[in-house]
Amino acid sequence: QVQLVESGGGLVQAGGSLRLSCAASGAVFRINNMGWYRHAPGKQREWVADITNDGSTNYADSVKGRFTIARDYAKNTVYLQMNSLKPQDTAVYYCNAKAATWRPDYWGQGTQVTVSS
Repeated sequence: QVQLVESGGGLVQAGGSLRLSCAASGAVFRINNMGWYRHAPGKQREWVADITNDGSTNYADSVKGRFTIARDYAKNTVYLQMNSLKPQDTAVYYCNAKAATWRPDYWGQGTQVTVSS
């Protein structure tokens, strides 16, 4: 009922920047918080950042000060601006949207981010 499509991933050198986008469609009125997770091979899925309906943002310690999450309500799109990228940021990045607690989360298909040293 909610479709999330990520874009913007790619290959960059350490210290570079990327901006990820997540476009939501469908029953977007159900969405409360939105956020980003990442999953690197051999590691657990890691929460990266989220943003609430009132605009409050939260970041994992590993990305705080380097990444910025933003939300364009008119476009139903969430962005993740990633600066000062490090090789350890390499992962598949997934967009996440949360509705009511009794509803399952919505997930995008993921976009690959690779940071070379």
